[in-house]
Amino acid sequence: MSRDNGISAVAFEGVRRHFGEVRAVDGVSFEIADGEFFSMLGPSGSGKTTCLRLIAGFDRPNAGRILIFGAATEGVPPYERDVNTVFQDYALFPHMTVEDNVAYGLMVKGVARAERRRRAREMLAMVRLADVAARRPAQLSGGQRQRVALARALVNRPRVLLLDEPLGALDLKLREEMQVELKAIQRRVGITFVYVTHDQAEALAMSDRLAVFNHGRIEQIGPPVEVYEHPASAFVAGFVGISNLIEGEAARALAGEAAAFSIRPEKIRMAAPETAVPDGCLSATGRVCDVTYQGALTRYAVALDLGITLTVSEQNREPGALFAPERAVRLIWSRAHNQAIGGAAS
Repeated sequence: MSRDNGISAVAFEGVRRHFGEVRAVDGVSFEIADGEFFSMLGPSGSGKTTCLRLIAGFDRPNAGRILIFGAATEGVPPYERDVNTVFQDYALFPHMTVEDNVAYGLMVKGVARAERRRRAREMLAMVRLADVAARRPAQLSGGQRQRVALARALVNRPRVLLLDEPLGALDLKLREEMQVELKAIQRRVGITFVYVTHDQAEALAMSDRLAVFNHGRIEQIGPPVEVYEHPASAFVAGFVGISNLIEGEAARALAGEAAAFSIRPEKIRMAAPETAVPDGCLSATGRVCDVTYQGALTRYAVALDLGITLTVSEQNREPGALFAPERAVRLIWSRAHNQAIGGAAS
């Protein structure tokens, strides 16, 4: 699990944090390996940010304990923990140069000026900002400010870096670029990143593993492919990407039993109603009731004859929608792509 003598970078053991009647974190246990890019994913109020604050020492648990590299954190103030935090708003000092912003934490620690400058410039080179060291934050783009905040956190050489939705203020294209940049930086510095986000695509793209939070508990934890392809619950299936949940009589009609299962929209193929169904596949007929063009994909809502509506995503290999509203279609997908709630294929 860990590169540090088998000791986890961070471990939660039965941690609870309640605010009156609100159970923000409700008996959570998990471990994060040394050098891992670990994401905590969930909607607002699910407990992920509270967990981050507990690691940082900005808050304390009501029960359970948190360990950082095997050492209990109870009674240890934030400034004595071997962690640092990058926030969404960056919190840069507007009157300081970029270099002085990065070196600020070293100055507080009493590091000599020459050493501060050397380490700050080294870290700015790491995040590809060596040429803007003399500028002020207001003269930088959003992506550059985000990288300055990252350099400032890393210059103190923490063993764990906590990131609280640091890309949330960026536009979509820049956010996607910074996802690649952040992952590359994490690989270069080799330390543990604990990343909080509500953006499913972001967590899937960046994480070695992710934990899906809901109502203060973890619904599922694992590598992105496992969580996406084998959701452990209806919540995970619906929150991590888009999924069709089929249960009851509809499940019985399609799969032969009433056990609930999910099927991802991109696993379903649309065809003409008379199309033959290959062995090992399930099928249903219906009519297209909505078409949403999304650039690389077109998303269809298909009202099935058996009384439910499924979402289907198809890649746009040719210009224009392939299936117009009200067109009769047959949906076909492999039985192997059915995922029973609980993870086993139906």
